[in-house]
Amino acid sequence: MNAAHADQIRLLDVQALDVRLSQLAHKRNSLPEHAEIESLTKDLTQLRDLLVAVQTEESDTAREQTKAEQDVDQVRQRAVRDQQRLDSGAVTSPKDLENLQREIVSLAKRQGDLEDVVLEVMERRESAQERATELTERVSAVEAKTADATSRRDTAAAGIDADVATATKERSVVAESVPADLLKLYEKLREQQGGVGAARLYQRRCEGCRLELNITEVNEVKAASPDTVLRCENCRRILVRTADSGI
Repeated sequence: MNAAHADQIRLLDVQALDVRLSQLAHKRNSLPEHAEIESLTKDLTQLRDLLVAVQTEESDTAREQTKAEQDVDQVRQRAVRDQQRLDSGAVTSPKDLENLQREIVSLAKRQGDLEDVVLEVMERRESAQERATELTERVSAVEAKTADATSRRDTAAAGIDADVATATKERSVVAESVPADLLKLYEKLREQQGGVGAARLYQRRCEGCRLELNITEVNEVKAASPDTVLRCENCRRILVRTADSGI
């Protein structure tokens, strides 16, 4: 394949812009905020799960407390009624009086036991409420950190995207000036060779594979016309001669 030497030089410009675009893509994907946001998101998920669990516990203990308080109230009302019967003098049988007094004592003990249950449930509920408050604050703090990291990432990404747009436009302009067959070969090789389809010959060394040409290859380059599209014998990339080729 033949192409004007100036076109081959422009192909190096296309390659440089493609490298620049690859570097920008890598930079965007490697922004430290990505890892930071991922870590914060994991923390946030865990904290939210814990918060839901604690809120559920608080809700359960609230119902448990209501039930325990109702039990206490029922026993208290029963004791009040029994005491009123005892005080009214309506019960005259010694045996019935004894049974009534025994029941009042039993109800008092039952009420005390149930009140202990209420206190224990209240303590568990208060503990759950305290943990819920703490976790809510921690969730808010991590959400704020996540929002800050996201803002920083978006700002950095926007700057990179602007550079990508500039490089892409410049690449399009330069690529249009390269002959279609040469550009097609370059694109094919770039895909095969990890993003580098054309390399400069610098001081008898291919900058694509970094290997130096042997004497036979050097002589072949010397003998080739300026318009001949050379290929590196080692990596098969398009080899472009410049003033620094050393030949």
